[in-house]
This record gives sequence, C-alpha cells and structure tokens, in this order.
Amino acid sequence: MASLTGAQVIARSLRGLGVTVVFGIVGIPVVDIAEEAIDLGIQFIGFRNEQAAGYAASVYGYLTGRPGVCLVVGGPGVLHALPGVANSSANAFPLLLLAGSAETHLIAKGAFQELDAISFLTPHTKQSLRPPSLDAIPDAIHNAYRTACYGRPGPSFIDFPADLIQGTPTSSNDLPQLSPLASAPTPSADETSLFKVAQLLKTARSPLIVIGKGAAYARASDCIGSFVSQTQIPFLPTPMGKGVLPDSHPLNAASARSTALKEADIVLLLGARLNWILHFGSPPKWNPHAKFIQIDIDPSTLGSNAADPALAIHGDLSTVIPQLQSHLSTWSYTPGTFPYLSHIQTAKDHNLAAAAKKASITALPLSYSAALSAIESTLHALSPPEDGNIVYVSEGANTMDISRSIFPVSHPRLRLDAGTHATMGVGMGYAIAAHIAYNGLGSQPGEAQVGPSGLQGASKKRIVCLEGDSAFGFSAMEVETMARYGMDVLIFVINNGGVYHGDADSKARWEELQQSTLSPGSAPSSPSEGGANPGLRSTSLSFGTAYQNLATMVGGLGIEARTIAEVERATREGWACGKVCVVNVLVGKGEGGKLAFGWQQAGPSARKSTGGGCGGEERREKGKGGRGARL
Repeated sequence: MASLTGAQVIARSLRGLGVTVVFGIVGIPVVDIAEEAIDLGIQFIGFRNEQAAGYAASVYGYLTGRPGVCLVVGGPGVLHALPGVANSSANAFPLLLLAGSAETHLIAKGAFQELDAISFLTPHTKQSLRPPSLDAIPDAIHNAYRTACYGRPGPSFIDFPADLIQGTPTSSNDLPQLSPLASAPTPSADETSLFKVAQLLKTARSPLIVIGKGAAYARASDCIGSFVSQTQIPFLPTPMGKGVLPDSHPLNAASARSTALKEADIVLLLGARLNWILHFGSPPKWNPHAKFIQIDIDPSTLGSNAADPALAIHGDLSTVIPQLQSHLSTWSYTPGTFPYLSHIQTAKDHNLAAAAKKASITALPLSYSAALSAIESTLHALSPPEDGNIVYVSEGANTMDISRSIFPVSHPRLRLDAGTHATMGVGMGYAIAAHIAYNGLGSQPGEAQVGPSGLQGASKKRIVCLEGDSAFGFSAMEVETMARYGMDVLIFVINNGGVYHGDADSKARWEELQQSTLSPGSAPSSPSEGGANPGLRSTSLSFGTAYQNLATMVGGLGIEARTIAEVERATREGWACGKVCVVNVLVGKGEGGKLAFGWQQAGPSARKSTGGGCGGEERREKGKGGRGARL
C-alpha cells in the first residue's frame, strides 16, 4: 500500500468524522487538501472571498448542529477568514477553520505568506493548534472538531505547515481511523435551582419568556412549545429565535415588544443573552424591577448584566425545560385583574394596524414597508409560512429590521440575519450555506433537511435574500458562486442609494451632489454650514445602481422593479426561473438624521433612533425611504 500524503490524511480524517462539505478558497499548499477531499466524495464549495466562505461555514454549523469546515491559505487567507471566526464566536456557531502555512524550516525567515496564525487566532477561538507531526493530524482534527461543538459552540483552528500537507507519515497503518462524533452531552439542572425558579415563576404578575437563537440551535422547539402551551406565558423571540414557536402563535408578543419589556416582572431567558439586542436587561427599555432567570449551556454568560446569578441555571434547554415543566406541575399563568395581557394585545393591535397602513402607501418611490410587504404577500401565496419551505436571509439595517416583522416564519432556523455582531456582509455566504444545508448539491442530500415536524426528508427549501444595497455590496460577487453551483437563490436588493439612507430621489439631483463633491472649491459639505448645494454624504452610494446585472452576467435572471406591480411580477418570475435571480428594488432615499441605536437612548424623552440594528421588532419609517426607527 502506497504511503498517504498529509493532504490525504486530512481529507480522510474529515470524511471519517462525517464531513460532507468544505467551504473555502484554495491556493498553495491547501489545494491538495481540497482535491483529495473531492476525490473522497466531500463537496468543496469554492468562494470568491475567504470572508464569505467563513460566514458560510459558521452558519452551516448553526443549521446542521455540526461544525462547518472552512479551508483557506495561510497569511492573508487567514486574515480574510477572521470575520468568520469572530462571527462564529459571537453567535456561538460551531466552526472548524483549516489553513496552510509556510514550511516549518522557513519560519521566521520571511517565507511565502508567513504568519504566526496560532498566536493570532488563539484569543478568538476555543482551540488553535498546529500538529507537531503528520502522524498527529487525525487526533488534532478530532479534538478541534469536537471542541467546536461541545459545550458552548464556537470556532476551532488548525494550522497545517506545507511540509505536513505534502509529507508522508512514518506508517499509514498506525493512523487512527476517525468516526462521527457522538451527540454533545446535554447537562441537566440541579433540583434545588429548579424548585426555586418554579416557585418564583408562580408569583409572577407579568411573566415573559425570551426565546433566543440558542433555543433554535438546541433543537428545543418541541419542549418549549409544550412549556408555553402548559404555562400560557407570553413569549418574545429574538431576531433569530423567530420560528422556534410559530410567529402566528397567539402568545407571541413580538408585535408588542416595547410593552412586554416595560411590564414584565419575571423573565425566563431561553438560549438568549442580555446583550445589546435585549438592551442589557436595563431600564428604560425594561421594567426596572424585572427579575431574569437564565437557562444556558454556557456558564460564563450566567448572571451577566441585569441577570441574577442566583436565578441562573446551567444546562441544555432540551433537558432543563422538561425538568422545569415537571416542577411547575399543572400550574399556568392567569393574570387575574392585572392588565398585562390586555396591554400586550392592545399594543399588538395598534402596531399591526400601523404597519398595515404603512404598507398600503404605494406612492413612488416606494417605501421599505410597501416594497417588502409586496414581496411577502407574493411569496406566501406561492409557499405559505406554515409549510416551512422558505429560508430568509436578511441584512442591511433598514431592510433587516423592517423585514423582520413583515415576514413571518413558523419553524426554527428559517431566518438568518446579521446576528450578535450585527455583521454586514454575511448574506451571500449564509444563503449558499443554507442551500447546501437544506438542499444539498446535485444528488447528495442536505444535512439539515427538516420539515414542519422536525423530521428528515422535507421538500426542497427556497433561499430568499432580503438585502440592503450597502450590505449586498460586501459579498455581491458570491452571486457567481451561486450560479457556478446551480443554486436558485432569490435575492432582493432594496436599493435606496446609501448606507442607512440615500442622498437623492432622482438621478439628476444625485449628479448635482456628485459634481459638488468632485469640483474644486465645492460648496460647504453640510447645509448647516450655510451651503446651498452640499455634496455627497459619507453614507452615499451611487444612485440607481443596476445590481440586477450581477445575475445576468453569470447566466442568471436580473430584474429591476420600481412599482408594486413590478415587485410582485419580479417575485413570481424569480421564484419560477430555476436559477440565481437578483431583483433590484428601487425605493426612496429616506431621511437623514443623527444615527444611533435604540439601546443608546437615555430614556423615553430621548430622540428616537434613526439608525439600524438587530434589537427591535416594532418599527416605523421616516419619510418615503423607510429610515427605520425603533419604537
């Protein structure tokens, strides 16, 4: 038997662990690893930028429950992949990053793409290592892969010097043969803590359950559904916690988010952290007397910010929730004369009516609400939310925030967005990963095929991207990647010509501003300085950019839409075309103003935010362009 090369050992180790897909960009020396993986039946998805590949691998781990694998070259390849590592760490997505590096005998000599990647990535990963020899490669891969998904999920990194990749082991017969990992342990809670929490919940006058994306990752939908059904406690999903329970559930308080936060006295956090998305659990957004009960797999997050460590429970949701339900026995929440539930319902009715009114305004240029509502109604006529056959990927401050409350989901892990880091640029990588996870590639099925019942074998899922024009620009060339691999992703670019807001509602006006910027001795840059003709602002992008041409240039379908009728027609055509489609939806520029997040407001009297973010479910728009503001 011929000796195996290091590249073959790496590929065989990955296949032994059950890895079926690797994301990345190849170059010397890691191209050998990719080629060996392909020969073993592992799909390699080649990207145009390591950043998008890292994002794809990280969210693939979230969707499948197993680490996504990303392969890059050393030096700049590792640097470009760092955003994916940070995204994995911030969001608790399991990721295994593999990289090549300079030959060991050339370290510190200025070798090709030399970088001390271990020192660089150790602070940002759960584990970073370099196998000392080729014979140590299988154990290194096993340990890094396991570390990424056991406990709190996160990133692991392995650095492979070129001489290990291209070398041969002392004895191929002695190399360990890897096999798929067992499911991660699911720790339970101690009975004393459960009893204390159960007794506290029974005293609540206005309880609230917050469901985070950790609950979606934990596959805890069934037990949380049973818990809510028994206790009758209202719940609030975080942005990617949507779908753990259906948005249509009568106890969903998302449309009355502000009211629920201000009135809740006992809050049960399920796979959610009291970070900026939840305003740190602090007033004025929250009831200043609220008590927080945290249940989380990560003990380091327990008791953070406004949470009380004495009420924290360390454990896996799928194990702890049934335990807590057992302690509550037949108890269910009844408000009595306390108006908590009626206040939530009143706020929901008011906000939904206001949203419907905004969506009905179809004057040109379209607002965000009108355009997104037209997309939603058309898509859901083609595929109802309860069927669970659409995965939404959304990014861009206004597009992401406003679409969150417009597009309902009924099943977990069907809505992906910028997440805990509010990272712009994740959209195209996420869409590619979702397509592979749910639909596979060619004849190979996806690993995350889940239907409404959570069982394998669901029908194909369509990936729909809702992209702000600024966010789309970060990774727009991955449209070519989609076309190359035959992915029929439907992408809507909501184009207002700017970051947050544009500068003009007509091309002529925009060109005037451009000329003012480019001309020597142009007018003052701000109207407040007395300038009659200010130039382009820092948030400006080109007016009316034809983003749809990115699809046509790679053999896909590109459509421009300006009216409701055009948006609806483009949605139907994009759905049916069978290839990647970019719909360029031109909307109004919106209004400028001071940019700030809702959590930065000092109190109820502070000026409403005109910035974007991930925190709010209730939204209003300023002007025709839909400058979102958190309520």
